[in-house]
Amino acid sequence: MFYGHLLGLYEKALPADWSWEQRLSAARDMGFDFVELSVDESDERIARLSWDARRREELRTLSVKLGMPIRSMCLSAHRRYPFGSADPGIRAKAREISERAVTLAEDLGIRVIQLAGYDVYYEPSTAQSVRAFLEGMRYVSGLGARYQIMHAVEIMDTPFMNSITKYLEYESLVRSPYFRVYPDLGNLTAWGNDVSRELEKGIASIVAVHLKETLPVTETSPGRFRNVPLGSGTVDFARSFRALRDLGYTGPYLLEMWSGTAPDDCAEILRSRRYLEDEYKRSYRS
Repeated sequence: MFYGHLLGLYEKALPADWSWEQRLSAARDMGFDFVELSVDESDERIARLSWDARRREELRTLSVKLGMPIRSMCLSAHRRYPFGSADPGIRAKAREISERAVTLAEDLGIRVIQLAGYDVYYEPSTAQSVRAFLEGMRYVSGLGARYQIMHAVEIMDTPFMNSITKYLEYESLVRSPYFRVYPDLGNLTAWGNDVSRELEKGIASIVAVHLKETLPVTETSPGRFRNVPLGSGTVDFARSFRALRDLGYTGPYLLEMWSGTAPDDCAEILRSRRYLEDEYKRSYRS
């Protein structure tokens, strides 16, 4: 636990060549409460959506045996197959990915599927792509309602969905209790948002919070959204923790990191966790 909150660890914080037993055991031994599974745009991870019943049951049984649940899924495969694509075949693939993700989530006991807030990524954004994205969000919220699995949009590293304010526009149009927001404190900070104000606006819709360090977007820099060691960026974690506590937030936090940024991944994870603990303590003083 992390000051009364469940604390998760992003799967990619650990080496990709580790077995699931190694990953889950390491997360447990480092004091985390759950792991967030990744289904990114790589063929290898998209293939997870096609695991057969035996493979799914093996992982579910292993997580129960080790006492380390997989509570959430980072479904970033839509960066490659976006709902807003001009290609109808890609839009159909986006729906197929969501359908398979929901059934995988159901079989593994995952409660929240985090969606990347991109209408498109490798194509130009247009009025048509924006409309198609909205249609896609309505579609996934319907899937979520059918299976009682939450879909939550992450605040991202591109201008399309770089604030909770922008997310709330879509929430008002989708109008589903299974469509919510998954803010990333690093991404919110990098875009120059008033993070405390954004959290206040979205508090009724926040299902989880990513803890990640970033460097800001400026007139001369595109910012840096990945592989920034905690404490070396500009995110004011203490202020955000205080704001969330004052707002009555009791949901989970998720430490988002990537392996290979330090000589020893587990040592860097533990250092990062200690840093966040110090920031939480500082939130009472600042």
